[in-house]
Amino acid sequence: MKERACITFYRQYLFFLISKPFFFWLVVNDKDSILTLQLLPIQLTPMTHSQSFTVTQPTRIQFGVGSISNLGRTVQDFNGTNVFLVIDPGLVKAGIVNQITAPLEAAAIPYTLYDHVDPEPGLKLADKGYKLAKTNGCDCVIGAGGGSAMDVAKAVAILLTNGGKAADYLGLDKIPKAGAPKIMVPTSAGTGAEVTFTAVFINEKTGSKGGMNGAPLYPEAAILDPALTLSLPPRVTAFTGIDALTHALEAYTSTQAHTISEMYSLEAIDLISRNLPKAFANGANLEARSAMLMGSLLGGKALATAGVGLVHAMAYPMGGMFGIAHGLANAVLLPYVIEYNLIGNLEKFATLAAVLGKKTDDMTTREAAERCVEALFELNADVGIPATLQDLDIPDDQIPEMARIALTVTRPVENNPRQPTLDDVINIYQMAYDGNSSIFY
Repeated sequence: MKERACITFYRQYLFFLISKPFFFWLVVNDKDSILTLQLLPIQLTPMTHSQSFTVTQPTRIQFGVGSISNLGRTVQDFNGTNVFLVIDPGLVKAGIVNQITAPLEAAAIPYTLYDHVDPEPGLKLADKGYKLAKTNGCDCVIGAGGGSAMDVAKAVAILLTNGGKAADYLGLDKIPKAGAPKIMVPTSAGTGAEVTFTAVFINEKTGSKGGMNGAPLYPEAAILDPALTLSLPPRVTAFTGIDALTHALEAYTSTQAHTISEMYSLEAIDLISRNLPKAFANGANLEARSAMLMGSLLGGKALATAGVGLVHAMAYPMGGMFGIAHGLANAVLLPYVIEYNLIGNLEKFATLAAVLGKKTDDMTTREAAERCVEALFELNADVGIPATLQDLDIPDDQIPEMARIALTVTRPVENNPRQPTLDDVINIYQMAYDGNSSIFY
């Protein structure tokens, strides 16, 4: 294998080459802008007569610098007349709320601003938002900010038409009716929540973290304006970016992966791994910010169609027990879990090493797969992600309880390419606590 996958070429020819894992020629530009040919194996899930999957993608997507100006018209397209605007409090601090409210005011659309959003939101935030939205007669919900704001917005929209409390709809397919129209405006490149059917919350009564999951949670529309991400601080850029990368990596190696999800995953991984260091180093780099926002979107589409894995299951108790932001938890755990997962699909992890930019010439498949772990550790270091759980002040005597809770997050565990035992999860947490990797250190 040589250099990085030319994903554009891959995308163009994907549907001609889906019958089996394959080798093919890639066209790339070298440093002198001369077209050269390279041979790269891309590992795809083989298409068989027994493979079946369902892809639901109802969200209307508007992407581009300045696209936020279409917000008022988009509300009207979905017959919205009175908006409940759930907004990340970070946008208030950054002074960019007016960029979101101005199109509503220009269209003479009244709105109620709700900025009571925590990095790890509890169910009560959704319930309080619902009461306010109902009292004010809101018939359309906008979520602007990171994943937390969008999750609260999704839940409020569901409650407006279904009633009850947010806790009533935790689980899979427990939402009987479609919600009020939902429009998502992501201002970070991380969760991909603008195109997923999930809203995740902390249950204040139990301290556990869980989600609503079901087709009614898919937003009707999403507006992705890269200019809205320019003020994102480097630290948040880093862990939201690795969060998006985690979505794509876990979807690609998921036991539920299929040809369409892999297309999204590989493009997302390529975009994020090349552009996250640039966006971290210079937040004003609009090209890098645009690539990151697109990578996050595609990662969201990948996870919506193939699911995520053990990284997410293990990150949940870190958020529920210690309030660690979801993206940061994913970022710290990612290389350690991937190292554990390697033997579950060496061929795919070898492909990922190449997509992540590692040279794997003349290596065995296992050696190439190990370069994937190396690349992830290096990327984390480049963007300042803490190396261990100790750096997050997580006490090691809580590891067994964290492991027990992680294994109750059944869907991601089932999707994982290697099925873990309780001892396995404890050992992975301990490796992440100690900073112990047999590959990188």
